[in-house]
Amino acid sequence: MSSYPCSKCPISMRNSTTQFPHPTSTKQRICYPKSIVSQISSRTNSTTSSEDNFPTMSEIMEASRSQNVDLQLGTLGPFFRITAKSLKTQRDLGKAEGLIRVWFQGKVLHLDSIKLQKETLGMEKSIFGIGLFIGAVAIRHGYDSGCKKAELLAIYDTELYHTKLVRFYTRIGFKTVHQVSGESLGDVGHMLVWGGVGTRMDADIDHLLVKWCTRFKPKS
Repeated sequence: MSSYPCSKCPISMRNSTTQFPHPTSTKQRICYPKSIVSQISSRTNSTTSSEDNFPTMSEIMEASRSQNVDLQLGTLGPFFRITAKSLKTQRDLGKAEGLIRVWFQGKVLHLDSIKLQKETLGMEKSIFGIGLFIGAVAIRHGYDSGCKKAELLAIYDTELYHTKLVRFYTRIGFKTVHQVSGESLGDVGHMLVWGGVGTRMDADIDHLLVKWCTRFKPKS
């Protein structure tokens, strides 16, 4: 029987320690193409520039006071209520109610209702004036809460009032997404959420704030 030296013994080889080279500690810099860096920088600057043009909540409130309208925003958890009162007569002019709804695509500003007092509905300027102030507070509140989209139903009470509502919401930047008539199975979900029939409308909140910037931003 032949014998093996200890250094060649299989058992000895298995128990021997194998040394690997230590990984280098030098950090490698990743260099991106100039075109990608330029695009990222451009998008960042564009977003910052747009936000600078958004009217702030204080600017909206100040603009309403200059028109003798006092706006108040109250919140309770996700729910909110906005009230408008005349600074001259102290009479209520209108209100809006809704909530910040968490959805799988992100937060959504759900405008449940915007109501104006009957004495203001006879004046064309009221629905586009007072209604715009109330809506602006709601939209800014949605933006401050992290919402990207606003949704509402232009309720169908009467033909005249519904027509004015759709025209008002379209003018300020909302777009029609569905007509809820109650005559189809697809309307059931909308009616359960909104409690009635009318025109479903959505809007991009950033777009609305840019659209309204000249109305509420102070002139330099």
